[in-house]
Amino acid sequence: MAAKSSNQADADIRGSVVREIDWDPEISSTDISVDAQDGVLTLTGFVRSYPEKTAAEKAAKRVYGVKAVANDIKVEPLSVTDPEIAKTAVFALEKNVNVPDDKIKITVKEGWITLEGRVDWQFQKNAAEAAVRNLAGVRGVTDVIEVKPTVSPTQVKTRIEEALRRSAEVDARRISVDAHDSTVRIWGNVRSWAEKQEAERAAWAAPGVSKVENLISVIP
Repeated sequence: MAAKSSNQADADIRGSVVREIDWDPEISSTDISVDAQDGVLTLTGFVRSYPEKTAAEKAAKRVYGVKAVANDIKVEPLSVTDPEIAKTAVFALEKNVNVPDDKIKITVKEGWITLEGRVDWQFQKNAAEAAVRNLAGVRGVTDVIEVKPTVSPTQVKTRIEEALRRSAEVDARRISVDAHDSTVRIWGNVRSWAEKQEAERAAWAAPGVSKVENLISVIP
């Protein structure tokens, strides 16, 4: 009986995710498949752009009961050469006021962009990735830009804990925080994937954070 209940729950989640993807205006592909097992989703298929791939993942994570998502969707964009992508990417970084473009190096191979360098804030790293991931021909982005620590681990831990307590979307009592160098580790349990993501967002917002290990469990 328990196995049937679990199978039915996965079927319900899969159906909800399929409908959510179909409803999302950012997703035009009809070649996306969804599989669910114990609340863990696997997305496969093909899309035309990297933003469409990420939009499908975000749509899946919005569905209640989803514990994790493996995004195996492949990006098959229209043909654009690597030099053309690189040139466009350089221009995109130069015109973004939040990006210190002189501190970032771009390489492109078979449509895949790699960003390297070192910045002072996480929002600069995020802005650099956001500036290039929507460009024509881009299959994906590997962002290995480092964030230089500006405060002590103790200060980082305190600021994140304060941010979690301020958030109306997160039950801070169920989440623990630890910081070492520029790496933050958060763990505990929450009721939804959205709450887990909000906790991670609060961790990333602290100055000097270059890595967040989100070990929070989703227990609907």
